[in-house]
Amino acid sequence: MSSDFDSLEKKRIKTIELFAGVGGFRIGLEKIEHNNKKYEIVWSNQWEPATKAQHASDIYCMRFGKLNHSNQDISTVHIDEIPNHDLLVGGFPCQDYSVATSLKNSAGIVGKKGVLWWQIHRILEQKKENAPSYLMLENVDRLLKSPAKQRGRDFALMLSSLNSLGYAVEWRVIDASEYGMPQRRKRVYILAYKIGTELHSEILQAKPVDILNANGLFAQAFPIRTLQENEILQDTIGNDLVKITNSFNKEFSKNTPFLEAGFMIDGKYYTSKVRADYKGDFMYLKNVLVAEENVPNEFYINESELQKWTFLKGSKTLERVSKSTGHMYKYSEGSMSFPDSIDKPARTIITGEGGASPSRFKHVIHINGKYRRLMPVELEKLNMFPENHTLGVTDTKRAFLMGNALVVGVIEKLGEKLIQKIGDGL
Repeated sequence: MSSDFDSLEKKRIKTIELFAGVGGFRIGLEKIEHNNKKYEIVWSNQWEPATKAQHASDIYCMRFGKLNHSNQDISTVHIDEIPNHDLLVGGFPCQDYSVATSLKNSAGIVGKKGVLWWQIHRILEQKKENAPSYLMLENVDRLLKSPAKQRGRDFALMLSSLNSLGYAVEWRVIDASEYGMPQRRKRVYILAYKIGTELHSEILQAKPVDILNANGLFAQAFPIRTLQENEILQDTIGNDLVKITNSFNKEFSKNTPFLEAGFMIDGKYYTSKVRADYKGDFMYLKNVLVAEENVPNEFYINESELQKWTFLKGSKTLERVSKSTGHMYKYSEGSMSFPDSIDKPARTIITGEGGASPSRFKHVIHINGKYRRLMPVELEKLNMFPENHTLGVTDTKRAFLMGNALVVGVIEKLGEKLIQKIGDGL
C-alpha cells in the first residue's frame, strides 16, 4: 500500500490525474496547503480518441509543462510508466461504464468504447501493494442510474470492483450552485479510501447516520440538513461482476437503488436523498461578467438573428419523421429563460456553448439594451478556472473545453477536507 507517512514526510501528497482535460483537478488541489502539506501532481494523462488534434492536452502542457504528462491512450500505458502515488483523481468519460462479460475473456471485464473506468481498475489492481490510498473521481450524475434497463448497474459494478480491491467508498451528487458557486452544475463525486487508512477505519466504526450527517468527508465539505435513520436505505453488493452485469436490478429497473448520497464498506451500502445546508455567500452569473467595453462585437446578437434565437428558446410543437419507421410524430418542448438571468447562478455549461449560430442551449444575456453570448473567459470563471486558462485555441474550442470541465471550487473543498483528514490520521 502507498504510505501516507512516507509521502507526508516529504510534505506532499503524490497525485496522478487521469482523463485530465485542461487540468481542473490539478488547479483545485494545488491551491491547497495544510500544516505544510500539499498535493503534488506527479503524473497526468489526457488523450482524446475522436480527433487527431489534442487541444485539451496542448492546453494542459501550456499551463503546467510537458514533464510527466502523457498524451496517449491510457490503455496502452504500461503500469511501470505510472509512478506510485497516494491519490488518484480523474473525471473519467461517461460513455464507458461497463459491461462485464465472461471471465474467459482475457481481461475479464470489457467496456463499450475504450473501457476507461476499467483502466482505473487496472491501475489499482496492477499496482498491488503500491495502489493509492485514496481516489477522488467525478462524473455525470446519471452514472447512479444507468443503464435505462438496469438502473444503477454501472455504479454497482464500480462499487463491487472497488470493494474487491479493498476500498471503502463515499459518493455525493453535488450541485455547485447550492454551495455558493456561480453555475448550476450537478455532478456525482466519488471518494474511496483503502483499507488501513484512517478514513477507512472511521467509516468502519461509525454509525451510518453519523457518516452521512457529519463524520463523512462529504458531510464536512458540503453540509446537509440532518437525516434521520429511517431515511437511509441499505443493501449489499456481491463480488460477481458477471452476475451484476447480467441481472442487477432487472426486477425493479425503473428506479436506481443509489440515491444522492451514500457510502459502501465491506460490500454493504447505505444511501439517502439529501438537501444542501449552506449558509455562506453566493455567486451569480453577474459576478463573472467582464466589463461591456471589453466585449468584442462578435459576441453581440444583431436584430436579424434575434428572431431565430427567440424561436429556439421558446416553447413549440414540431412535426418530425422517425428515421427508423418513417412515421410522422409531434415533438414538443417547453420554453427556456430568454435572456438568462444574471441575478442567478448560470445554467450548466455545455460543450456546444461556443460559436455565433443560434441555439436553444447557449447562454444569452441582456446588458445595456443589447443581447450577447458569453465570452470564453466568462465560461472559465463559471467553472472557477483562472482567467484565460484555455487561451491558445479558437473561442469555439475554448467553450467546448469548458463544457467538458468541472467546477474547480468543488475539488478545492474536497481537497481541503481530505488533506486535513490525512494529517489528522498521522
